[in-house]
Amino acid sequence: MGLEDDFLQNDIDDEKTIEYIKNYLPQELKEKFSDDEFYYFLDLIDEYYSQSGILDAQPDADGYIEIDLGKIVDYIVKEAHKDEMGDYDPEEILFVVQGEMEYTESLDED
Repeated sequence: MGLEDDFLQNDIDDEKTIEYIKNYLPQELKEKFSDDEFYYFLDLIDEYYSQSGILDAQPDADGYIEIDLGKIVDYIVKEAHKDEMGDYDPEEILFVVQGEMEYTESLDED
């Protein structure tokens, strides 16, 4: 049952992340994306992190890893088009990526 528990925990984490992102978005974007789209974006962000090698990067002297949000946005826009999910405005997707990043950073503060 451990694997099933992991999946349930991941779903709960994704729900919390999506709620955080929705609250982070500017008012005009709050209702623009469906929950399915948010789950899709989160999957692509995870996919980018695992494929880009960023998870293996060594932190700098201050303990930070440089993450180029523009590259993540480009990846999401390109993959969404390829997967026929739609054509998204990179500026709007940037808010989603920033919201996910802010949520992740807020977890590190706890």
